[in-house]
Amino acid sequence: MHFLSSPVSGQTHDLTYDDVFMVPNYTKIASRMDVDLATDDGTGTTIPIVVANMTAIAGRRMAETVARRGGLVVIPQDIPLEIISDVIAWVKTRHTLFETPATLKGTETAASALDLITKRAHGVLVIVDDNTKPIGVITQNDLERVDRFTQLRQIMHTDFTTLQETVKPREAFDALEQSRRDFAAIVNSNGDLVGILTKAGALRATLYVPALDSKNRLRIATAIGINGDVAAKAKFLIEAGSDCLVIDTAHGHQEKMIEAIKAVKTLNPDIPIVAGNVVTAAGTKDLIEAGADIVKVGVGPGAMCTTRMQTGVGRPQFSAVLECAAAARALGKHVWADGGVRHPRDVALALAAGASQVMIGSWFAGTLESPGDLIRDTSGKLYKESFGMASARAVNARTSAESAFDRARKRIFEEGISSSRMYIDPARPGVEDLIDQIIAGVRSSFTYAGAITINEFHDKCVVGIQSASGYAEGRPLHTSW
Repeated sequence: MHFLSSPVSGQTHDLTYDDVFMVPNYTKIASRMDVDLATDDGTGTTIPIVVANMTAIAGRRMAETVARRGGLVVIPQDIPLEIISDVIAWVKTRHTLFETPATLKGTETAASALDLITKRAHGVLVIVDDNTKPIGVITQNDLERVDRFTQLRQIMHTDFTTLQETVKPREAFDALEQSRRDFAAIVNSNGDLVGILTKAGALRATLYVPALDSKNRLRIATAIGINGDVAAKAKFLIEAGSDCLVIDTAHGHQEKMIEAIKAVKTLNPDIPIVAGNVVTAAGTKDLIEAGADIVKVGVGPGAMCTTRMQTGVGRPQFSAVLECAAAARALGKHVWADGGVRHPRDVALALAAGASQVMIGSWFAGTLESPGDLIRDTSGKLYKESFGMASARAVNARTSAESAFDRARKRIFEEGISSSRMYIDPARPGVEDLIDQIIAGVRSSFTYAGAITINEFHDKCVVGIQSASGYAEGRPLHTSW
């Protein structure tokens, strides 16, 4: 990456994403679809998006959906290991093209349907018989103004489109377009339900490549902390099928982190080991020398984090990524940019600074795939609650096995928001909608820089420093001035 004026070493202050901009280069790239967003950090992703290991965001539905589009989800460390093992097994059995259907029996009620239908962005419930054959479908509109005790067989549609599991994405899109349907139930040769495919899903299947392991199953990552028997936890998760292990703590440049990394490396894991968080070259170097393959960068930029306001500690994210990425690259390793992302431009700027992946948390909390309950406010808008992993709410969950006295003491030292409303965008209710928005912007950024790969983008990108008014100038106006 090159600076438009003076090099970063000549700056008297650090920079965040809002402080910088990219200028266009001469390019020979004719289409943004010529851009290859696969990373070379060993994680096997085909888009540089990692969903943060936050309880309110990273669950099995999120993991399945994001991996199908080429990204990676990190399951949080606060969940019991046995449950994480079940989540890994469940994700590994999901179809790489079709979405997992939400199913009910015809004798179940509208109340059950209302509770389940919002768990999937495709907004479809499939009614099945006792042998998992689809006999009807229900959409959100079918549940409007219906008594909650109405049996689903009374309101389901029996005239719906089915397609065979051998169908290709383009064929499925054309079939749905011709029949003027938004979705199809996918069945096997015996007529049993396999999945759901929407028109948008069929289209996306031609634009994205799933993140698959060596057995062509969807990838998933898991996180552990630095306390307790770290090696035993890591061994359990690796044997359960985790494709990437994240050793995570708020202050990663510490002795216990070094010890944790070394303990995990004694297992000779054949999956990437990520460790963090740090914001300096020294921290990056120490974690890599201890055995980390990837270092997670970011202290305090997250939307749910209060660390900087509580402690004054942290660092503007763009400069942190820039310095840490350079240090990692010198050692043949990689960094993930964790936090501070609010717009697609920020993802592109993190990649320009040298990150191999960009970790996103709160932005994805307000989607139908996140684990939280869907809540309606007094004005009728839908939202989900998000909370930081250093908040009192997260600490309560993490310390549930400890004494009431110890838990009370730890709650005093929270450094995160315990409850924040993340509203569902009606235009982009699903995480795939946000991924479309992000990846479209990033692909376009690559074409402006004249780069086809992530490494080439970092090498070619030209960045300048701007004033606050320069940043404001680039924001769209939704109403006239």
